[in-house]
Amino acid sequence: MTVEMQLEESAERARDWSGTVPTAFDARVIGLVLATAALAASVNVPYGGVSMAAVAFAVLTAGGIGVHLLGERKLRRLTHGLVERWTAAGGTVEGVTRTGDGMRTEWIVHTPNGDVTVGGIPLVPMARLSVEWQGVGDTMDADEAAENVDRLAATLYEEIFEIGASAEQTR
Repeated sequence: MTVEMQLEESAERARDWSGTVPTAFDARVIGLVLATAALAASVNVPYGGVSMAAVAFAVLTAGGIGVHLLGERKLRRLTHGLVERWTAAGGTVEGVTRTGDGMRTEWIVHTPNGDVTVGGIPLVPMARLSVEWQGVGDTMDADEAAENVDRLAATLYEEIFEIGASAEQTR
């Protein structure tokens, strides 16, 4: 295969995926943040009054939403990094969409070998990344995944694009 043909194929693959991963909103996490903030703020009513409870609720809610946004951003960057490495290695990614219900922080990576679901727990101090393909999933600490994203992407690439492609051919 000539270099020109490889560059054309590479450019063709790049056109499939737009290069972006959409933001994902997790209503469950926001509900948990609001419930925890309300409970914690209610403890302040006997000691500081309603005004102190309102301030505590506002501070805790802002902090919780900030932690959620940072966690979502970390998971989105990891998803982008995985997809970017898969396409650079020669895998075909048709697109990346978020799940439609808004109740989870996860994205669906559409490939010819089947959809890969990437998501996790979007709370920064305890963020977890999960990857699921064909009913088999794995979960790991998001910080650990970020440190080893090249190795993780290579392992998943082999499983999804190489083993998955050979399984499709034998059917």
